[in-house]
Amino acid sequence: MNAPQPYAPDPSKGVMIVDWPLFGELSRALAVRVAREWTPELVIGIATAGVVPGAAVAAILDLPFHSILVSRRYRDAADRDTPAVFGAAPLEVKGKRVLVVDETCDSGQTMRLAVGAVGNGGAREVRTAVSFKTGTFVPDFFALATQSMIVLPWDRDILIDGELRPNPKYAGLLPKV
Repeated sequence: MNAPQPYAPDPSKGVMIVDWPLFGELSRALAVRVAREWTPELVIGIATAGVVPGAAVAAILDLPFHSILVSRRYRDAADRDTPAVFGAAPLEVKGKRVLVVDETCDSGQTMRLAVGAVGNGGAREVRTAVSFKTGTFVPDFFALATQSMIVLPWDRDILIDGELRPNPKYAGLLPKV
């Protein structure tokens, strides 16, 4: 497995380090926004990082939860990070109003792929939700809009040689502990 490469964010946009309490409050706010405007029957989290907010939103809304794998961790023939759907949407989407959740949304490429897969799976209606709207794509629901690079609590520290350590891809971005 290749070591994560450090990010080189635009310094003018800043870095937003999200802790677990803030993540919890944003998940609650997102669920409330959805519930006030729409009644989904099922929540799909985009794996990998969208599973965490998706599961939280589903739990708050007391709805069934499933996931779909759309990842940028794979390279295309031109050696570019390209999102791709791996597997089909869960069978449970057929005939249902489905909320597709991801952690962030910038260009919308990943979200569009997931929505397409869920639609192809027979969902009656599909809407989108993210914790952080960071770019030009406008999901149906979002908890917070920012242009900052987001460091999520489940990605900040990872196991390296059996020890929990700061994720190397955020080298130079995280405060020293």
